[in-house]
Amino acid sequence: MFESEELKKGDYFLQSGTVCRKMAFIGTGYLRMYDIADGKEITLWIGSSGKFITSISSYVFQTASIWNIQALTDCKLHVITKEKHLLLGEQEPKWLEFDNLLLARSFALLEQGAFAHLHTTAQQRFDALMKNEPDLFLNVPQQHIASMLGIAPESLSRLRKNLARSIS
Repeated sequence: MFESEELKKGDYFLQSGTVCRKMAFIGTGYLRMYDIADGKEITLWIGSSGKFITSISSYVFQTASIWNIQALTDCKLHVITKEKHLLLGEQEPKWLEFDNLLLARSFALLEQGAFAHLHTTAQQRFDALMKNEPDLFLNVPQQHIASMLGIAPESLSRLRKNLARSIS
């Protein structure tokens, strides 16, 4: 039911204003989910190998997406359409269980992200990302990481320099 799809760096999996008709499991590479507000790109999330990515509200309700999903590197994806997704749910009861877990995990990530932006410092968000997703810092442009953390790129540079000093 999943089909292989490759994206080159800079290609879009989804563009704002279009209906999302597919969901992808990221085999290799990095994709970012972002929007443009007041002429500034705001990164919500960066997906990496082993994670699923889609615009959930657009995919589930078949409405226009408010998000862009763009490849930050060359990517190999395993993609399922909305139609095949529903068919798989009818044919395989375990898929429904997995699908519910996937949806719950997505909501949990949103909840954790909102909490982090409201109740943690930039240093704490940086430390958590460094602990949980260290490869992002090696493979993703720093301005996208800074945006996802809700800080200026200069602040991210300062946090990285402080980390480098504390290690040496």
